[in-house]
Amino acid sequence: MADQNFVDYVKICCRTGKGGAGSAHFLRDRHNPRGGPDGGDGGRGGHIILRGSTNTWTLLHLKYRKHIIAGDGVNGSRNNSSGAYGQDVILDVPLGTVAKDAETGKIEFEITRQGEEKTLVQGGRGGLGNSHFKTSTNQAPDYAQPGEPGKEEWKILELKVLADVGLVGFPNAGKSTLLSAISAAKPKIADYPFTTLVPNLGFVKYRASQSFVIADIPGIIEGAHEGKGLGLRFLRHIERNSTLLFMVPCVTKNIAQEYEVLVNELCQYNPELLDKPRVLAITKCDLVDAEIIEMLRQDLPKDIPAVFISAVAHQGLDELKDLLWKIMNLDSTP
Repeated sequence: MADQNFVDYVKICCRTGKGGAGSAHFLRDRHNPRGGPDGGDGGRGGHIILRGSTNTWTLLHLKYRKHIIAGDGVNGSRNNSSGAYGQDVILDVPLGTVAKDAETGKIEFEITRQGEEKTLVQGGRGGLGNSHFKTSTNQAPDYAQPGEPGKEEWKILELKVLADVGLVGFPNAGKSTLLSAISAAKPKIADYPFTTLVPNLGFVKYRASQSFVIADIPGIIEGAHEGKGLGLRFLRHIERNSTLLFMVPCVTKNIAQEYEVLVNELCQYNPELLDKPRVLAITKCDLVDAEIIEMLRQDLPKDIPAVFISAVAHQGLDELKDLLWKIMNLDSTP
């Protein structure tokens, strides 16, 4: 059920409100039968706005709402009265939501803070009333501006999961098992590939009542940057993680080679990902003895801190959390 509820991509049609027309009215009353222009401005059309919300974690509420329609502005009226603005439509979205133009694919903005509001599509401007066009040579203009029409544009919203640590590994590397062992998250766990079909988030309790967020990303396969497997659909989630935890099982024939394949996939997708701090976890160590672990230790990559763990047997998990916490807080250490 959680798989069905997690939606990280939607394409929506946004139609904003048209602006109200300005009024071409003249002041007329018993005391002033030939008064000057007093037409008010039309109200602008309603905008479509995105607002960041920590209470929302998926784009599910927009999946079946393909057409978003804002209200029209009201026409201006007498006594220089401006028309009311059209009703805005405010869409609450998870933090990490990226807005794109559907035709060009250009990124327009990203929502990253609670309560942050950004206009996705603007409504039409209201027209000016005839009082704006009064001059010394034309004291009775009998015209006003019409309101601008609203816009109709297709937009793409993509969610990039925000987390402190992102788990990177091939299918069945033990990512979901680790997440369930060190957090309260309950991801689906099985002994076949691609058990995880959507990102799972877990809050990991650390010492002194501290905590951090860890994200279990669906498994990467060689060629993921070309769209193979679950490919590009989930690689983007890694962009929003501050630290990357690479996971390779101890029973892998060549741990260093598998690690390099994973690094290459990230590099091909986005070279900037390699600037993030990295940690290597050798998983499923309950399947081998201490002597083999020492042999494996000699062949590990030299450019990354590594730790041997078993999520099933709860071996090395405290050491892993200590290492992750240290890496995550290097920049804040005085």
